Amino acid sequence: MKKIIVTFNIFFLLACNSLVWAGQGTFHKDHDNSKTSDQGKMQHNTPLGKYERQVVVGGVRAEFQIMSLASMNMKDPNGDTHHVMVKLFHDSMNHPIKDAVGKVKIIKPDGKEQTNSLKNYNGIFAANFSVKKTGKYGVICLVKVGEEKYIFKFWYPYE
Repeated sequence: MKKIIVTFNIFFLLACNSLVWAGQGTFHKDHDNSKTSDQGKMQHNTPLGKYERQVVVGGVRAEFQIMSLASMNMKDPNGDTHHVMVKLFHDSMNHPIKDAVGKVKIIKPDGKEQTNSLKNYNGIFAANFSVKKTGKYGVICLVKVGEEKYIFKFWYPYE
């Protein structure tokens, strides 16, 4: 088990460090070089101040929500300010994926990075981050479902 975790962490770091953040668009290729469908949608003025994004990679759909912990009346003991949640689905069947492991890396506008493991809350995967400066944040989410690995990438504009 320890060998699997170490291998997974090495893969995650190599995958994340090899990414090139270009321009203002989203990424266009996933791990198996097939086209990524980015069906992003934003909601800036919702009551909870949520940002929502859907990304499809290799037949798996990830539905992301990013919101401030303050809007949820929550505080993080480590001082993190935002909550990233993701739900996974087999896209062609629309069946939820409840058993996966993964990590999320946030790349801040100043280039600094923060990585956290996703916790599984019965099929809703979540992690907290510190988001304080306005600007574009790169979000990279690596998940492993069974033996398959998927990388979801998008920009989060924090205003």
